[in-house]
Amino acid sequence: MTTPWYIFVLLAAAGALATAFAVWRAGRRQVFFLHMAQLEGYKPGPFSAWAGRRVFDVLVRASHAAGALLLAGVFFAEPRGLLLTGFFAAWAIAFMSSRRYRRDQPKKPLSWTPRMKRLAITSVAITLLAAAVVSATLSAAHVEPGGGADGSTYIALSLLAALFAADLLAPLAVLAALFVTVPIERRVHEGFIRQARARLAHRPDLGIVAITGSYGKTSTKFAASEVLAQRHPVLATPGSFNTPMGICRVVNQMLEDDHRWLVLEMGIRHAGDIAELCHVARPDIAVVTSVGVAHLETMGSVEAIAREKGSLLHFLPRGGTAILNLDDARVAAMRAAEDIHYIYVSAEGDTGADIRAENVTYDAIGCAFDVILRGDRARVQSRLLGAHNITNMLLALAVGHVSGLTLRQMTPALGRMQPVPHRLKLRREGGGLTVLDDAFNSNPVGARSAVDVLSHFTGGRRIVITPGMVELGSREAEENEAWGGFMATRVDTVLLVGAERTRPIADGLRAGGFPGDQIMVMRTLFDARAWLARNALPGDTVLYENDLPDQYTEAS
Repeated sequence: MTTPWYIFVLLAAAGALATAFAVWRAGRRQVFFLHMAQLEGYKPGPFSAWAGRRVFDVLVRASHAAGALLLAGVFFAEPRGLLLTGFFAAWAIAFMSSRRYRRDQPKKPLSWTPRMKRLAITSVAITLLAAAVVSATLSAAHVEPGGGADGSTYIALSLLAALFAADLLAPLAVLAALFVTVPIERRVHEGFIRQARARLAHRPDLGIVAITGSYGKTSTKFAASEVLAQRHPVLATPGSFNTPMGICRVVNQMLEDDHRWLVLEMGIRHAGDIAELCHVARPDIAVVTSVGVAHLETMGSVEAIAREKGSLLHFLPRGGTAILNLDDARVAAMRAAEDIHYIYVSAEGDTGADIRAENVTYDAIGCAFDVILRGDRARVQSRLLGAHNITNMLLALAVGHVSGLTLRQMTPALGRMQPVPHRLKLRREGGGLTVLDDAFNSNPVGARSAVDVLSHFTGGRRIVITPGMVELGSREAEENEAWGGFMATRVDTVLLVGAERTRPIADGLRAGGFPGDQIMVMRTLFDARAWLARNALPGDTVLYENDLPDQYTEAS
């Protein structure tokens, strides 16, 4: 009996639609791994290390196993046309059921910079080449499923195998592209660095402030630029532009002739990062905020972090100034050449500091303190929340002092400062809900400070939503458990996002006597927000503490 023509049309249409889904699936996986490569600094080592820890989370999924079984079945089962169509459809549907490769609101969205475009083109080319090799290998083997495959079925089978290879090999293609583009990117980077260094060399009138630390860098940067702006035109790196290329972009594209101060944030993740940053811009003033366990996973030890942060002082010129946080023992111990000036600040009132705070008061809308600067005294009223922000403001005042500003000229600037977005920023929402947004914080000191601020809100329930702290290496579980114990007597409800990573927080809460029925584990941040929408009452305050970088989210 002859198969009706419309059956072939339906099969062809279904096959084309399923093929489109398969191409879309492979493309979305490719974009996911490109994004992760960008978050890992385009470095093959960190990217491969991240992927190696997540083999059955992101590299190989259940849908790949199902796809492999269905693909094998195509070789032996009948009817082949229906099976091929069913395979494509099942594969696409299985992939669509997972949120693993998409995120509605990523913390750091994929940025299609020129470098990313070059990487993407190279990665796609490698993927297409690998898929073509798979298809050609299948053709060369003269495989005929069932002993008598017709041409159209055989072509569909080859296409299917190629698409499966393109999907499965996406992370390897991105890794290969990272290696292939290394010499290209090195030349591009060297060009940008030469341009930035040349521009700075022609600006002997420009003062450069470099700020580093395990936490507090961004807030101190904005506070310092606000203080300096009292008298001078200032350019500060926006957001977290704390990489060599970020600094080059600021210098090459944003620096104007009338700017008198350039305030830079210098971040680290690996040994040698400070030297690489100072190769672009050597500071006149170096500020070190803190040494903590942030980035312990990549740096290896707190001592290594302290050495790397402290290396900033070695790039100061003769007569330059180092501004150090005396309350942090590792920072206070930093020394470089004897021909530079040292200024120490203390939020704890240490009388050995050049600038210190006294008579500190906190409430739910800000803080106030007296500043003593070498005998001079002034009162500061600020809308910034948290004890750690007092240290940041003192460091900023020290920068202003070096620039020639008096204490009374500087303190009004601190009173006008607004909180940095997503760093303990207070906002009011509908229904009488108060939100403390600390989503971009992920260190033990800042997390404790945020909870302490939350404890001052007594008009309703105090709710914490958190996925925990990351990049703390071997200390991660210990620090999260200790933080849970700290929260136990200061908050009322805790929503933990992600069961595995937040287990130590739950253990710490229970050990501190926190009621178990007020600990809720949510699969995603979106689920936590949905719970809040259903259960929040007027007068409640919710603290969003950390929003995991995309490469740390758990599978879903």
